[in-house]
Amino acid sequence: MNPPKTHTQSTTSVTTIMASCNGLSVFLLTLITTTSCILVSSSYAQTVPALFMFGDSLVDVGNNNYLPLSLLKANFPHNGVDYPGRKPTGRFSNGRNAADFIADKLGIPTSPPYLSLTSATNKSNAFLGGVSFASGGGGILDTTNKGKCLSLNKQIEYHTVVYSNLVQLMGSAGAQQYLSRSLFAVVIGSNDILGYFGSQNKVTTPQQFVNSLVLTLQDQLKRIYNLGGRKFAFVGVGPIGCSPAKRSENSAGDCEEDINSVCTMFNEAVKSLLSSMKTNLPDMSYSFFDTYVADIEYIQNPSKYGFAEVKAACCGLGYLNAKIACTPISTYCPNRKDHLFWDLYHPTETVSRMLSNTAFDGSPPSVDPINIRQLVGL
Repeated sequence: MNPPKTHTQSTTSVTTIMASCNGLSVFLLTLITTTSCILVSSSYAQTVPALFMFGDSLVDVGNNNYLPLSLLKANFPHNGVDYPGRKPTGRFSNGRNAADFIADKLGIPTSPPYLSLTSATNKSNAFLGGVSFASGGGGILDTTNKGKCLSLNKQIEYHTVVYSNLVQLMGSAGAQQYLSRSLFAVVIGSNDILGYFGSQNKVTTPQQFVNSLVLTLQDQLKRIYNLGGRKFAFVGVGPIGCSPAKRSENSAGDCEEDINSVCTMFNEAVKSLLSSMKTNLPDMSYSFFDTYVADIEYIQNPSKYGFAEVKAACCGLGYLNAKIACTPISTYCPNRKDHLFWDLYHPTETVSRMLSNTAFDGSPPSVDPINIRQLVGL
C-alpha cells in the first residue's frame, strides 16, 4: 500500500503539471504565431505575385556584376560580410539590402537581377517571380554615370522585354491582371543629385534642375504604367549631404546642407508628381516613402535607435572611413549594427531593415499617402 502523498509531494506534482501546461501553452502560442506568420506571408504572396525593382545601388542585388566595363561593383570583400555564407553578392552592403527586406515582407523571394536571367532557356517562366533591374550608379538621367551602369531608361527598356515575354506566356489580359497585382518599386534620384553637385559648370539653378529631373521621371513612370505597372512604391532620396563621403569634405564632419536642400526639394516634387499621376490615371496607386525624414530622425536621435556612430562609415579608410572606399584592403567595424553607414554612401543592413519596415508599416510624414502594406492590400 502506497503511503499518502505529503503536502510537499502534492505541491511538486501541481508545479510539475502547471509547468507542463505552461510549456504546452508556450508551444501552442509559438505554433499559432508561426502559423499566422506563414499564413500572412502566404496571403501576401497570393496578393502580390511579383516584385519588379527599378533603381540604384540601394537596391542592386547583382546586376552590375554582369557589366564588364563597370567599376561600380560590390562583388568583393568586405561587402557581404554579414550576408549568409559571408558572400559578396554585388549588394552595396555588409549584408542584405532593402530589396531583400521588402520581398521578405511580401512573402516572396528576392527578385533576381535581370542580367542574370538573359541566358535562361525559358525566360517567361524565369520572369514570373519578378525581376530586379536596379543598378549601382543608375540615375533618372542617361548621362548619370554613363557607361558604368543601367540608367532608369535602360531598366525600363529591359522591362519591355519582360512584358513581351509575359504577354506571350499569359496572353495580354492575363499578363495585365498579373502585373496589376504586382508591386513596382522605384528607388532612384541620389546619383543624379550627386552628379549635379559634382558638375563644375552648372547651367541651371537647383530648382530648375529638380524640375527638369522630375519631368524626365514623369515620362519614365508613365512608360512603366503602360507596361503594366499599377501599384508603385517610390522611395525618396535620403540626406545625401550627411553621408560619410560628403561629411569628410569638411574638417568639422558636418552635413552639406546645400545638397540636403536639393534632396528635400526632389522628394517634394516627386510626391506632387505621383499625386498628379494618380489624378490622371485612376487605376494607379502609390506609396511614397520619405527616406530623408527617417534618416534624419536616426541622425538626430541615434541612441534612441541603438546607433553609436552616425557620421563615419563602417568600412573604408581615412577620415570618417570615407577617403577610400570599402575594398578588401579597408578596415571595417566589429559591430555593424550600431553604425548608420556601411560605406561612403550606403546604409548598413540594420538600417536597410529599419527603413524597409517603416516603408512597409509606417505612417505620415514618413509615408504618403499610405504605406506599402496598405498599397498591396488595395
